[in-house]
Order: sequence, then C-alpha cells, then structure tokens
Amino acid sequence: MSGFVEKPEPVEVPGLVHIHTGKVRDLYRNEAGDLVMVASDRMSAYDWVLPTEFPDKGRVLTQLSLWWFEKLSDLVPNHVISTDLPPGAPADWAGRTLICRSLRMIPVECVARGYLTGSGLAEYEQTRTVCGLALPEGLTDGSELPAPIFTPATKAAVGDHDENVPYEEVAHQAGAETAALLRRTTLDIYGRARDIARDRGIILADTKFEFGFDGDDLVLADEVLTPDSSRFWPAADWEPGHPQPSFDKQYVRDWLTSPESGWDRRSEQPPPPLPREIVDATRAKYLEAYELLTGLSWR
Repeated sequence: MSGFVEKPEPVEVPGLVHIHTGKVRDLYRNEAGDLVMVASDRMSAYDWVLPTEFPDKGRVLTQLSLWWFEKLSDLVPNHVISTDLPPGAPADWAGRTLICRSLRMIPVECVARGYLTGSGLAEYEQTRTVCGLALPEGLTDGSELPAPIFTPATKAAVGDHDENVPYEEVAHQAGAETAALLRRTTLDIYGRARDIARDRGIILADTKFEFGFDGDDLVLADEVLTPDSSRFWPAADWEPGHPQPSFDKQYVRDWLTSPESGWDRRSEQPPPPLPREIVDATRAKYLEAYELLTGLSWR
C-alpha cells in the first residue's frame, strides 16, 4: 500500500475544472481547453506523497523548468503557452503555474542515463544490462557509461513503481517510428543539458522526460531537468564506487530509512511528518541546484 498520506482537496477556481491531483502537480482545464498545471510544495519518496510540504519547492521546479525549456527550444518545442495567473486563482499560485497546450501524451517515461546508479545499477549488478542494453564489466555505483543510453519506463499510477522496459516494448506500444523519435530526442536533450550542467560544475547523472503529440509534432511536456526528475551531482565530489552527494531529496530518503524516523518502508503504514531540519536541508539543496544551473539568485 502507498500513495498519499492525506490527499489534498483541489482548490476551486472559477472557470477552471480540476482534472487530476498528482504526486506534485495539480492539473486543471480552462475554458479555452488548455491545461493549467500548478506545482505544489509536496514531496514524494518511496511511492508515498509525504505529509510534510517543502516551502518554495513548486516554484523552484516551475522556474527551473522554464529556464531549461528556453535552453532546449531549438531541439524540441515545449507545451508552455503562458505563465500568466488565471483570473481568480489564489495568490499562492504565482510562480508555480503554467498554462500549457493539451497534448496526446505518450505513456512512457523517457529516461536518459549517462552514469550508473539507482535502478540501473540494481539491474546491472544482476544481469550486466540496463533495460536489456549490455554494458561492460567493471562498472560500479557512479561510473560514467561509455555513452549515454535510453532506458524507458512505463508510467505508473500514484503509489506504484514505474517499470523499466526494453526499447522493443516501447516500439511495440507506440510504434517503431515514434520509439525511434523518442530515443533520439531524449538523448539529444540529455547531451545538451549534460554539457550545460558540466560547465556549471554539475554532473547530470540521469534524467527523465515526458512527451506528447500536438498533431504530428513531438512536444516536450511536464517538468524538465529539475531535482525531482534528475540526479544532479557536484562534479568536484564525483568518485565512483559509492553513492554520490546530490542536489535532490536524498536527505529525505536517508531520514525515512533511519532508526530516528521509526518508519518501516516495507509496512503498509504511511511515513511520519519530517523534522524541520530535514525540510530545511532539502530545500537548500533544491535552491542551490537552481542557482548553480541558472546563475540566478533565488531571492
């Protein structure tokens, strides 16, 4: 069992119809038929949406995504129409709201990996492959791969695991032409973002994208290259052979699995509220990633 510890009630705004409450984002449709995407301050870990919110998180994700969308616009169009606040929306939505094109979404998490870690490492240790792709012997946690790889996953409902799948499964579900386009575009975006991050002293270990079609055009959707969807490591501290320090929610994961939390992730009990120091440390990492990548001050 997993999901929301306590699912929030959607905010009612005149002219907007609530469609979906996700792990982080709330989705609405406006009278023009466009999607209105609001990034909350919720945090998820181990398939649970936690009971503790993280101040500014939704704004960081939104503003960083917008920065990346602009950097990638010559490679692939994105779904953003406007950042204007819908009439009647609460003031708290400012900076965390995007009005977006309604797309025919492709139900695949398009993952690019340049380094071995996470679920890719777990599979490699068992089979010397990731998503069916053979990798050389001798790799370890944090190793750079010989070349970036496309390792797709099927999208899961809230509370379920995304499942890594072979490329052939994507070709079967979406068609060979679409699968090839997804792989090429994913690796092109990863290569651009990896080089930009590297120039700023950050390793982009892996990341995931979501795409949809607007007519026949492939469009980049959702969020992009944030600490929620990517593993960012400080390049100066990179040392394969063990888990790397990172700009993400590792403080949250570590506390939840520590004796201090008193929580057993194998049980069906929801995780407890997080202490202030864990929230503050995690928020600081998200802000640091934003400032290092963009060169902008958060405040």
